[in-house]
Amino acid sequence: MKTPIEDSLRGQVEKWLAPEWAAAVRVTAFGRTRFDGGRYVCVEALSRSGVRALYFFRHGDGSWRVYPGSARNRRRAIPSPADGQREHRR
Repeated sequence: MKTPIEDSLRGQVEKWLAPEWAAAVRVTAFGRTRFDGGRYVCVEALSRSGVRALYFFRHGDGSWRVYPGSARNRRRAIPSPADGQREHRR
């Protein structure tokens, strides 16, 4: 079982960017995804080797991950011709 800090945004940043990268971290973007309205944060880290940026996504259970929420939610948000939507071609 994971501890709350492991699921927190701070815990994920430290996991993916530690130890060298986690020293100089800043949030460069945040908002909601267009698919399901879930939260995301882009974190940029600077070290002697360069700059690295990662996106973190908040999941329904409150945890933060480097991948978006469930594929089921993403599929529902994208209309398909089977849903009665017409394709527009030029």
